[in-house]
Formats: sequence, C-alpha cells, structure tokens
Amino acid sequence: MTTPAPLVAVLMGSKSDWEVMKSTAETLKSFAVTHECRVLSAHRTPKEAVDYISAAAGRGTKVIIAAAGGAAHLAGACAAHTILPVLGVPMEGWALKGLDALLSTVQMPPGMPVGTLAIGKPGAVNAALLAIQILALQDAQLAARLVAYRDEQRRKILSETLT
Repeated sequence: MTTPAPLVAVLMGSKSDWEVMKSTAETLKSFAVTHECRVLSAHRTPKEAVDYISAAAGRGTKVIIAAAGGAAHLAGACAAHTILPVLGVPMEGWALKGLDALLSTVQMPPGMPVGTLAIGKPGAVNAALLAIQILALQDAQLAARLVAYRDEQRRKILSETLT
C-alpha cells in the first residue's frame, strides 16, 4: 500500500519552530489533508531546501507553508524555486518580537509572491486554513468540511454568554 502524496509541505527553518508549527500540522490533520513536515534552512541547508522545493510539484504537493524567524528567507527561497503557492509564517525570534521576520516575509520583490500570515501560532493555524481553502477549490468534500468548520466557529461564538 502506498502512502498518499503530501498535498501540503510544511517547512521550518529550525526545529525550534515546531512548538508553533505543530498547530499547522494539527489543523491539516483535522481536515484529513495529507502533509509532510520538514526542517530545511534557506541558509544552513540551501542545496537541500532547493532540491526539496524544486521536486515538490512532481511529488503531488499543491501548497507550501514555510516558517522562519529572524531574516526569514525560507518562504522567499521557496517561492524562487516553484510556482506552487507559498504561504509564509513569520516566527517570533530573538529580536523585535517577530516583526523582523514579518517584514522579511511580506516584503518580496514584484513577481515573487509569498502569502504572508500573522506572526506565530495564529499565523500557523491560518496558514493551514488558507492552504485548505486553496485545495478546496478543486475538492468538494474538503470544501464541505471547511463550511462545517466555519459553521462550528459561528456556533461557538453565538453560544458564548457574558454573565
């Protein structure tokens, strides 16, 4: 029996990013979206990162989520080597509470788009949900699960009381 190809690749510049990015994996898993999580650095493993990204579409991957802190070049490096959608998640790093990573991720040159999400865990969850929305354009069952998720979110808010 073969394992289905990962539709989403979740990349982190460092293993320390896993504490936040496991939220991405958990969200994808809750929607039964096949995914793969790897640590690859734009600076420390540039050849391996390029090899992995360049081959992603051929493996059946449809969306790449890249998380990094500091200079946060991983998402941009991914975008440079694929035409797949790349979603960047800035990590809170050792300086500027992640603002440095946010600016590095969002300020891509024209022609090299990276969809940039919020810093940290909110961005990690929303990156997964945005990847699911992209995949749902071609998958009616996934779209139905997304509609049910949104309805559950609505019901939770409506059931909250302030007494």
